[in-house]
Amino acid sequence: MNHQFTERLGAWLRERPDSRDYAAGCKMFLQLTARVNMYKNLLAAPDMPRLETELQKHYDFRVAELTHAQVGAMDAQADAIAADNNLQAGESEVTPPRGRRADHDTLPPEIQALYIENLSVLRRMREVHLRLRNLSLDTATCPDSERYPFLKELIDLDKKYRSNWQGYDQYRPDTDK
Repeated sequence: MNHQFTERLGAWLRERPDSRDYAAGCKMFLQLTARVNMYKNLLAAPDMPRLETELQKHYDFRVAELTHAQVGAMDAQADAIAADNNLQAGESEVTPPRGRRADHDTLPPEIQALYIENLSVLRRMREVHLRLRNLSLDTATCPDSERYPFLKELIDLDKKYRSNWQGYDQYRPDTDK
């Protein structure tokens, strides 16, 4: 599927009806359907509501397929995050899997805060992962629109978690004077 075409189609549909290029819309309709007779009829007797309806129908289908593909990719990424961070473990283990630095107490407060913040980030990641498991496609049919926000949040939390660890691990007291 041509994603650039889908974006162009969406932009055309978002324009105000009175400022749309009708011929460009007809051309996109022809590209989508290859229905030459209807294309010629639409050009001969302009019918913006009908053209808009036809294009919207195709746009909705294309966006749904794109979203499904995105959610599938995000699902795979979320599975990798869950495995990397042992999110299937119970809440009894709430400390980060890495240890504190030996010089933790001598670090500046903002660096110490990264370690402490990761405790709550990891806890939230477990909560989000649990909600995703409850929305599992194995147990119920769940539309992508319901899974997407949780997948996005889990991926964003993982980025923050990794960023915090990187800042904590790479901090050198002698270089920040």
